[in-house]
Amino acid sequence: METFGERLHAAIETRGPLCVGIDPHAGLLARWGLTDDVAGLERFARTVVEALADRVAVLKPQSAFFERFGSRGVAILESTIRQSREAGALVILDVKRGDIGSTMAAYASAYLDPASTLRADAITVSPYLGVGSLRPAFDLATATGAGIFVLALTSNPEGASVQHAVGPGGKTVAQTVIDEISQLNAGMSPLGSFGLVVGATIGKTGHDLAGVNGPLLAPGLGAQGGTPDDLRSVFGESLHNVLPSYSREVLSEGPEIAGLRAAADRVLDDCRAALG
Repeated sequence: METFGERLHAAIETRGPLCVGIDPHAGLLARWGLTDDVAGLERFARTVVEALADRVAVLKPQSAFFERFGSRGVAILESTIRQSREAGALVILDVKRGDIGSTMAAYASAYLDPASTLRADAITVSPYLGVGSLRPAFDLATATGAGIFVLALTSNPEGASVQHAVGPGGKTVAQTVIDEISQLNAGMSPLGSFGLVVGATIGKTGHDLAGVNGPLLAPGLGAQGGTPDDLRSVFGESLHNVLPSYSREVLSEGPEIAGLRAAADRVLDDCRAALG
């Protein structure tokens, strides 16, 4: 069975280091001239998939923007995931789940079980009930060849008060998360399947990412203020494992397919130059 790390490495080699978010919030739907309802959501998602799913390595739907329309929105999310994967893109479903015991196992099953209609290649999770609470997701990902991206160092200003807090052993909370994920990826080649989310706008924080041996998802580029050049200062020697993630910078060029493709090509060129 091919692991997520293997599939992601191959996709980046073939299509380039770029993840594009699918974030159909009300303001973006309006910018596209679409109504803020299920019809507008369906048109938006279908257009992004048609424009990009056969070109970029990764698409990242934000689940909340689909869930806000209830069961019909979730049905569109299912279709978006399926169509994206059929076109060759890997799908990271941005759900940021985090719980304990059987509840975490149920979340993992919903998004990673091959029998689930919401199955993605990988999901985002929150470790702030303890990294060990995510064990059901790690186990299912290992069994099914899926991936997990764990929040580590986020761009929101509130994050640092938790992530930079120092524990009894002298490590920050974020460094503890980083080190535990590094252990899960030990010995994996060419890339581990357990990644971290590290914001592109956080600058130098003094955290050590060198041993992660897994993908480093870097949101915050483009409209949120991050630039490809910022990746060098954030990731340093770990730059080769970075997966840059854009959303509005690309999506705002819709609804024309040519505009979306041109924007994706432009930011991909910038990322390739920055990552070397």
